[in-house]
Amino acid sequence: MAKIMSSTDPLVVGRVVGDVIDSFIPSVRMAVTFNPNRQVFNGHELFPSWVTSKPKVEVLGGDLRSSFTLVMIDPDAPGPSDPYLREHLHWIVTDIPGTTDATFGKEVVSYEMPRPNIGIHRFVFVLFKQKIRQAVKAPTSRNGFSTRKFAEEYDLGLPVAALFFNAQRETAARRR
Repeated sequence: MAKIMSSTDPLVVGRVVGDVIDSFIPSVRMAVTFNPNRQVFNGHELFPSWVTSKPKVEVLGGDLRSSFTLVMIDPDAPGPSDPYLREHLHWIVTDIPGTTDATFGKEVVSYEMPRPNIGIHRFVFVLFKQKIRQAVKAPTSRNGFSTRKFAEEYDLGLPVAALFFNAQRETAARRR
């Protein structure tokens, strides 16, 4: 499982590594599924109408003693050509037990569905292994969030897993 990221890794190709997080060695697997049974695969497109409710996020490979923090962001807000709101925060869940899913964690920032207006946006899930259980404060704004600064502030280190999907504004023609 533990392998160094190559230049062909979808997180590198999709510029998630670089724009949002630093290169890391994945040490657990994370499965993200929106209803009904729409699993997130790196770089695949999901329609915003498919992701209106918070997903099920499973941590695979943790243990009973470990806890995790999940962050979901959009690094392309308001648009990929000028992402001056980078990063827009969509969700934070902490204290996720290592053998379960995010519904058992503490929701610090409630889930906000993606609403891309211009261009194709990346929506990124980043999972950190917590060193200790700790109180995490909700940021004052969802805009201008920094996953790196958040990880530094709460001594989370590098991610242990990450996933992203792409989404763009739906038109009537695309919904068919």
